[in-house]
Formats: sequence, C-alpha cells, structure tokens
Amino acid sequence: MAPRRMETSNRDQHGPRINEMIRTPQVRVVGEDGEQIGIMSVSDALARARKVNLDLVEVAADAKPPVCRIINYGKFKYEQKKRSLKKQSSAPLLKELRLRPNTGEHDIQVKLNKAKEILGKRDKVLITIVFRGREMAYITEGSKLAEDIITRLDEIAKVEAPPKQMGKKLVFTLGPK
Repeated sequence: MAPRRMETSNRDQHGPRINEMIRTPQVRVVGEDGEQIGIMSVSDALARARKVNLDLVEVAADAKPPVCRIINYGKFKYEQKKRSLKKQSSAPLLKELRLRPNTGEHDIQVKLNKAKEILGKRDKVLITIVFRGREMAYITEGSKLAEDIITRLDEIAKVEAPPKQMGKKLVFTLGPK
C-alpha cells in the first residue's frame, strides 16, 4: 500500500500564500499603495502584480473572498518579523547596580549616569548597597547613601520599593517617571 500524501498549504508551514500558491478563483485585491482595486480573478491579479515587478500575497485568507496585496514579499516578511520582535520587548527589564557604603564620589557619579541611561530606556533599576565585614557596623552610612541616590535621581525616577535591609544588603528599586 502506497503512503498517502497529506495536503498542506504553504500558509500552514511558511506564512501567507504568495503568487501561484493562491488557490481560490477570485480575490479582493489591494494595490501597492494601499488603495482598494476590487474583486478579480487570481490570474488577473497575478498579471497586475507582475506588471509592477511585485508579488501577490494573501494577507487575509479567512475573508470571503480572500484579501491579497500587491507588495514586495521580502519586505513584507521583514516588517512582520520586526513587528513581532517589537511586541516581545515591551516589558520593562530590571537591571541591578551594586555599590558599597564607602564608594568614592566619582564612582557613585558613574553609577548614577548608568542608572539615568537605564531609566531613559524605560527600564527599572535595582540598587544594591552591599556591606562586608566591619562595614555592617556602618549601616547608617549605607542608608544615607541610598537617600542621596534617591534625591539625585528624583527628577527622572520614582521609588518603587523603598530601601530595605536584607541581610548584608540594602536594596531599593527605582522606576522611570
């Protein structure tokens, strides 16, 4: 007994149907500049697309009749991929900056500039002040540093989680205003 060949459409495997893959007798055609051309046969639509060196792409297969656009297929796929990547990266990220209670002024300024850059990209900043060894005796210095950072970034950031002692760390979160 010979194996049965399953019918699969190009759309199921690799996206929308293009050019000769379109199987319906009539389609609604949208031109290359976005205007409605109307309902016509697939062969007429293909001829019209070939005349301008573009592809006939089925964009709404479920419509009656299916909607096809005369466009450059490569450019269409590129824009679809770009749109899908943009949707994926919409959630704000949480990025961490670590400091010590006796960090020098210039190093603090560098960290603040980095925090401004992160907040400018609409992401959140988790600032961690780490205490080691004898520094645990100077937790108030770390609290002062945290308050200083919050006041310096006040115009572009809001405090989402206030400074909180967690073991040997003082942690707080800033988000963009």
